[in-house]
Amino acid sequence: MSPHNLDPRAPWVLSTHELGRRPGSMLRRHLSLPAPAELGVDMIGVLKDAEVELEIRLEAVMEGVLVTGTGRAPLSGECSRCLEPLSSEIEVDFQELFFYSAEDTTEDDLLLDGYLLDLEPVFRDAAVLMLPLRPLCRDDCEGLCVECGIKLSKAGADHRHDLIDARWAALQGLVTENDKDQEG
Repeated sequence: MSPHNLDPRAPWVLSTHELGRRPGSMLRRHLSLPAPAELGVDMIGVLKDAEVELEIRLEAVMEGVLVTGTGRAPLSGECSRCLEPLSSEIEVDFQELFFYSAEDTTEDDLLLDGYLLDLEPVFRDAAVLMLPLRPLCRDDCEGLCVECGIKLSKAGADHRHDLIDARWAALQGLVTENDKDQEG
């Protein structure tokens, strides 16, 4: 269900007044809106107030207003392997029916507030579902060395660490030069 008493001046609140309630009437709009806060997941998202481009179609149907659209927004985050900053763009498609009245609706359905609808939750849900949970700067990103933290792509093929198992470290000092001569 939609919250009632929407603020008509809020950027993501749209008026459907021009449609009337005549099934079959339609409007197309191109909008540039500021991204809402907290639109992302742990490692990547859309920065607050970044420009979101929307191409939407509003159609009056018997039950309400069907909103169909595509949104594009810039992404900012960090690579999940090497932690380098990255930026890209996300494009999402969405479609949602906003009902005229609460009759015959479920708890999850959206309602018009008079002639107003809030497009933000629709775009947010579509965008967050499309975000990568483990974003990469490149598909072949090698990540970081687990021992020293250097980027493996810069470390070279001969990069390695001689690791001693902590359980055997105390015995390392017991090997003498004489023992080494007998091994060879």
